[in-house]
Amino acid sequence: MKYTYYILLFYSISIFAQESVEAKFIDKTDLKAETLISVDNFGTQYYLKNDVIHKKTNVKTITYNNLQLGTLQSANAFNPLKINLFYKDFNTVIILDNRLAEIFKIDFNTLSPYKNVSHISTGHDNTIWVFNQDLQKLELFDYKTRTTRAQTVPVQSAVLDLTSNYNSCWLLTEDFLYVYNYFGSLLKKVKNNGYTALVESNENIILKKDHALFFMKRNKDEILPIITPNLLINQFFVTNETLYIYNSEILQQFQLKIN
Repeated sequence: MKYTYYILLFYSISIFAQESVEAKFIDKTDLKAETLISVDNFGTQYYLKNDVIHKKTNVKTITYNNLQLGTLQSANAFNPLKINLFYKDFNTVIILDNRLAEIFKIDFNTLSPYKNVSHISTGHDNTIWVFNQDLQKLELFDYKTRTTRAQTVPVQSAVLDLTSNYNSCWLLTEDFLYVYNYFGSLLKKVKNNGYTALVESNENIILKKDHALFFMKRNKDEILPIITPNLLINQFFVTNETLYIYNSEILQQFQLKIN
């Protein structure tokens, strides 16, 4: 009987330990930017200021701007050799290399059939994921051949955010979080309980709800709260197991303790 009690106690403690993810404070840095894009493993910072993208290393800072395309809607530096910039007002994507030199321009207004794009994210090879507003479909678009390699079935609710890696894509809508492979096949969908933004790291997903962050481990459906100080979260992302939170003035780093 006593043996059974200890087994149950150990099992209860194990379950309790899985109910949240701890974020241990590492460091903080002053940073004045409108939007922080990412920080890589070498400490290189990518950020936006006055619609100009900055790449800041320990040695120097280089910039890129294309003011004729208006406001920069989003930027993605998942692949630092092919950085994606999305100018939604002009329905155009610019691809930059690691020196922030323009290597490709995709004007969706000139394509046939026309694509009305609301969100983009990095794909494998010479592809990007684009959400076609008119069709309500996610498409894997090859920007060199100007062809669609894969597409999903239409979604039924408004799109909030989109992220991807070379193998998978995560589409957050008001109703569900959808997960697709690079063939456009639906792997799973999870009910959205108020999440408004997401990022990906090593197939793990971090979600934002109000001023709190939540963690969904790869191949799992359970969503756990991340225990952080009460912070204003303007931007957030994860590199490996380092969580970055930015509040327009200070960039803070936390080590995620993932079991």
